[in-house]
Amino acid sequence: MTTRTPSIFRTAMGADFDRLHPQLRRRFSVGLASGEACTGRGVMDRIWHGAPWVKPFLALGATRNILIPSPGRDVPFVIENVPYTDTYGRETVSFVRTFDLPGRPRRFDAQMVLSPKKDRVLDYLGTHQHLASDLHLHAEPDGSLLIRSGEHRFREGMVDVRVPELIGATAQVRESYNEKTNRFHIQVSVVNRHFGPLFGYEGSFEASYTDIRKAIRPGLRPVREERRA
Repeated sequence: MTTRTPSIFRTAMGADFDRLHPQLRRRFSVGLASGEACTGRGVMDRIWHGAPWVKPFLALGATRNILIPSPGRDVPFVIENVPYTDTYGRETVSFVRTFDLPGRPRRFDAQMVLSPKKDRVLDYLGTHQHLASDLHLHAEPDGSLLIRSGEHRFREGMVDVRVPELIGATAQVRESYNEKTNRFHIQVSVVNRHFGPLFGYEGSFEASYTDIRKAIRPGLRPVREERRA
């Protein structure tokens, strides 16, 4: 009998993965072995920003599909979780979020791979993967998934530095499933230890699953891929 390779999320979480709600287990089992990709379609009830001085940084990040520069309410969005093998042979799962904001859609791109020690997930952000963060995943007592970011690193050419705490931020993501509405609910907040809340969003979506044997659509993969973990 052949044992199917677990998803990168199940591997990182170990036995804790089985404490997730069954619908979350399916969603985070997306991978090359499962043969499935997941697309979520829904509405962000609120996209919020912190103090006014945050806006220039959000606008700068938006040039590389990192963060969302405009707040909004009742914003339609799509999240695409598609597994593929990257340039360096690593199983990767896309987390590409498109927000249909007035004027023009905005994207927040991330690509996730398993860490070399297989105890966490590495989150590469943006079109060029210049930013990387460790993600720690934990099942909550109610079956929801809590994700917290750890150390952030910046990579560009020969540059490979840890982002100082003063200008860095911690992201927290909570994803749950509502059996009454058959929808996933998500809350995201990005907070700087010294300056407080910077950015976040919250909303809900329905998920559908497709066969990954179909070609990954153009524009979903990053322009540049980073090898360093």
